[in-house]
Amino acid sequence: MITIKTDSRKVRKGDTFVALRGISRDGHDFIEKAIELGASKIVAEEGSYSVSTEIVPDTRIYLEEELKKNYNKQIEEMNLIGITGTNGKTTTAWFIYQALNQIGSKTAYIGTVGFYIEEKIYDLPNTTVDLCDMYDLLIEAYDAGCSNIVMEVSSHALAMGRIKTLTFDAAIFTNLTQDHLDFHKTMDEYAKAKQVLFKSLKKDGLAFVNVDDKYKNYFMLPENKTITYGFGESDFKVESYQMSNKGTTFSYISNQEESIIQTNLIGRYNVYNSIATIAFLETIGIKKDKIASIFETIKAPSGRIETILYQSNSIVIDYAHSPDAIENIITAMKEVTNGHIYVVFGCTGDRDRTKRPIMANLVSDLSDYFIITNDDPHFEDPNQIVADITNGLVSDHYEVCLDRKEAIRKGITLLGENDTLLILGKGHEESMIIGRDKIPFNDHKVVTDILNEQN
Repeated sequence: MITIKTDSRKVRKGDTFVALRGISRDGHDFIEKAIELGASKIVAEEGSYSVSTEIVPDTRIYLEEELKKNYNKQIEEMNLIGITGTNGKTTTAWFIYQALNQIGSKTAYIGTVGFYIEEKIYDLPNTTVDLCDMYDLLIEAYDAGCSNIVMEVSSHALAMGRIKTLTFDAAIFTNLTQDHLDFHKTMDEYAKAKQVLFKSLKKDGLAFVNVDDKYKNYFMLPENKTITYGFGESDFKVESYQMSNKGTTFSYISNQEESIIQTNLIGRYNVYNSIATIAFLETIGIKKDKIASIFETIKAPSGRIETILYQSNSIVIDYAHSPDAIENIITAMKEVTNGHIYVVFGCTGDRDRTKRPIMANLVSDLSDYFIITNDDPHFEDPNQIVADITNGLVSDHYEVCLDRKEAIRKGITLLGENDTLLILGKGHEESMIIGRDKIPFNDHKVVTDILNEQN
């Protein structure tokens, strides 16, 4: 573990506490708490304290320089692979994590579903954690003998400098669709935030870019070696795909040679996640036949198209919480469902309000019936969230049930024969965030409990 801390609650005896000034909190207010917990040194921009103190003009600059000086030598002995995009980050990172471990190259994963080295170590508070926590994870992976780190990199983290001190061996861009505009304001600013990852590549680093995405040019930087993938003309071009409720088979061309991949994954969007992974693996020298065998067993991460069979029906839990992700998952399930499509979904509070009616209209157009419910309202009034979701909605095939467990129960009662119920928005998450409270809640567990009640 690193001995520099910016969170006073994590300070241990002998640590250095660096007081950072943030948007809503000032680390200087927590210096005494850090000293109580055993900090032996304080780095601040002002003040005098009872332990060794260093006053600097800017504690953030100090932090970045100290982390680089003390830990970057070890970190640079590992390969850092960063994945960014609106959708597909988690799944693509998870695929690469599995694939590298399968070929015997020990790899850690850092992202939305947690921190993994061979197995789950623990959950993380954000897709991309703050700088000190990131160094803790990287050094832990180094100490565990990892050769590679596969990391999801969010636009918030990039905009806020959470990876500023790191350089990457590879960067992958999945796609860019509307999300997080409460923070970035415009799609241009959103794209520029994600572009930072591609400006953080080493001189011999590799950039992998989805050629079909309209924002691709933000990521095809002249200073990088860029490899393209997608359905359009590209270095790794998908030729065709066939899908069933058991998986997908697709063909692709690379280096003028056609290859066939069979997976247990469903959805065109998972073809994108797969071809991005394949492009990376082939480029670093993994043979095509080995890649094909890897994809026969590769699995999606928890809470991504997670399916529970119920009589002749499917109950699918998925993290989809943006318009593009909503459209992708419902479209995919329509292709493999003979009966009706039902949806339970909501929108997160204190986040981009403009996407709410867009999501509702997509669900209305693509499903037979849907239930609007709670999805982490945070500090926002759930009724206001529902008002935004239904604003301009011309539909009578829906209802509102703010109790998410009861909404899921109602969704299950709708199922007849060969139907699909999609429960969207929370995926793998283990809690519902209401105000400052985190209330235990997991969609998969709720479904299991409801089905067990019926037996």
